[in-house]
Amino acid sequence: MYAVIKTGGKQYKVSEGDLFKVEKLEGTVGDSIEFDEVLMVGGAEVKIGTPLVPGAKVNAQIVEQGKDKKVLVFHSKKRKGYRKIYGHRQPLTRLKVTGIQA
Repeated sequence: MYAVIKTGGKQYKVSEGDLFKVEKLEGTVGDSIEFDEVLMVGGAEVKIGTPLVPGAKVNAQIVEQGKDKKVLVFHSKKRKGYRKIYGHRQPLTRLKVTGIQA
């Protein structure tokens, strides 16, 4: 069984036991999180929401709170000698799906 959930402005296809990264969520390692915004549930029969599947929930557990890899941003202006470089590390939460309820 799999589900498509929405969090942090993005959509993720998850199955039970999957590890995945999302935008930073509040909580500490070991906390449980419940996602109510389930867009689709698949398996033996597929349920597609309009826009959400009523009564569907996905439970997950926080495995890690951290930062993603560094992204370098480079600005320059031609013929002016202007160059600027800086980095950004996006905070993220790594989750493990513990259950899907259709």
